[in-house]
Amino acid sequence: MSIYLETYGCTMNKADSEIIKALLYPQITESLDEADVVIINSCGVKGPTEHKIRKRIEEIKARNKCLIVAGCLPKISNLDVNVVGTNVYDIVEAVQRVKEGHTVRIIREEKQNKLCYPRTGDGINALIPISEGCVGSCSYCAARFARGHLYSYPAESIVKTAAQFISQEYKELQITSQDTGCYGADLNTGERLPLLLENLVSLEGKFRIRVGMMNPNHALDILEDLLSVYHHEKIYTFLHIPVQSGNDHILQLMNRKYTVDEFVTVCMAFRKEFPDLYLCTDVIAGFPTETEEQFHDTLVLVKKINPDKINVTRFSPRPGTQASRMPQIPDWIKKERSRLLYKLRMDISHSINRKYVGKSYEVLVNQKGTVPSTMIARLFNYKPVVCTGRMGSFSRVTITGAAPTYLKAL
Repeated sequence: MSIYLETYGCTMNKADSEIIKALLYPQITESLDEADVVIINSCGVKGPTEHKIRKRIEEIKARNKCLIVAGCLPKISNLDVNVVGTNVYDIVEAVQRVKEGHTVRIIREEKQNKLCYPRTGDGINALIPISEGCVGSCSYCAARFARGHLYSYPAESIVKTAAQFISQEYKELQITSQDTGCYGADLNTGERLPLLLENLVSLEGKFRIRVGMMNPNHALDILEDLLSVYHHEKIYTFLHIPVQSGNDHILQLMNRKYTVDEFVTVCMAFRKEFPDLYLCTDVIAGFPTETEEQFHDTLVLVKKINPDKINVTRFSPRPGTQASRMPQIPDWIKKERSRLLYKLRMDISHSINRKYVGKSYEVLVNQKGTVPSTMIARLFNYKPVVCTGRMGSFSRVTITGAAPTYLKAL
C-alpha cells in the first residue's frame, strides 16, 4: 500500500507530518496518482483554509482514493471522511483499519511527547516543537479546541532532540509551539523559555535558532531574561509577536490578555536592545464590531512599531467560538481594511530593507529559491536573501538590492 501525504498550516503541523512520514516509511510516495491512501494533515485556524481543504477532500474523493484527514480540522468541524486527531501515532492504526475496509474516527484528548517519535526532515532545517496547546482563551480561536491546554515537553527531550539534529549536520533549529512564550508555565520545574534557550545555545556546533511566535503577555513575563539570551549569536534576532488589534477594547473582546501599551513595551525593549531586529506581528482585520476609529488605532500602532512583516488576516468566524456569535463586519469592509494594512506593511518593509543595500553579512543558505539556480539564505535576524550558494552553508554576501519582502545578493 502506498500513501500520499499533504500538509496544511503551521510549523507544528509540518513537524507532525515529518513524524507521520517516518512512521509510515517506506509506504510514503510523492505521487498522488500512485497512492492507494491519501492523508491530509489539516489546519482549522481560518475559514478560507477550511474551505480550501474541504474542496481538496472532494477532489480526492472524486478520484476514488482512500482518504484520511488528520490534524486540527477534525477536532474543529465535522467531516464526512475517515478522521484522526492531532496524536500522530494514531495514524498507523488508522491506515491499518482503512486497509481492512473499516471506517475510522480516532480523536483522543490526551497529549504525547512527540519528540520520542522518529522524524524525516529536510537535512537543514530542524522543526522542534517544545510544547502543544496554550493557556489562552481567545474568543475567535478554534485551534485551542484542537490542540487543547498547554503541555510542555520536558527540557531534556528538547535538548536531546536538538543535539541529534546538530549531529546530523542540521544548521537551523526552528523552535515552535502555539505560543513559545508560555513554555514551562505548566511545569513545576520553574524552567521557562529563556533557560531552555540557554541550554540549546550551549550545544556545540555552528547553527542558528529561530524562536517561534510568542504572545505579548508571556513575553512580558520573561522579558529581561529573554533579552539577555537573545544576545547569543546562535539565536536569530527575530521576534514574532502578534498584536491582532491596536485598540484595547477590541483586544478585550478578543479576550487577549494584554493591552496595546504592554505590546509596545515588549517591542520597544527588543528594538532598543537590537536595533536591527526583524519584527513580525499578526493583525486581524474586521473583527466583529470593529469601528473605523478602532481600525485607525491599529494603523497608528503599526506606524509606531514599524514591523518588518505583518501577517494580515481577514476575520472569519470559526465554529464554537464566542466571536462567531458577535455582530459581524461586512466582507467588503474587511477586504478594504486588510488591503490598507497590506499596503502599509509593504511600504514600511521596503523602507527598512533598502537600508541593507551595499552592506556585507554572513548568511545561512537554508532553502531553494523560486527561480531556478537561486537559493534563499537568512541574515542574522532571519531576513530572507535571494542569492546563490550551497544548501546548508554559511557564506558571506553583499546585499545588492531590496524588495519589500526580501533582499537580493545576486
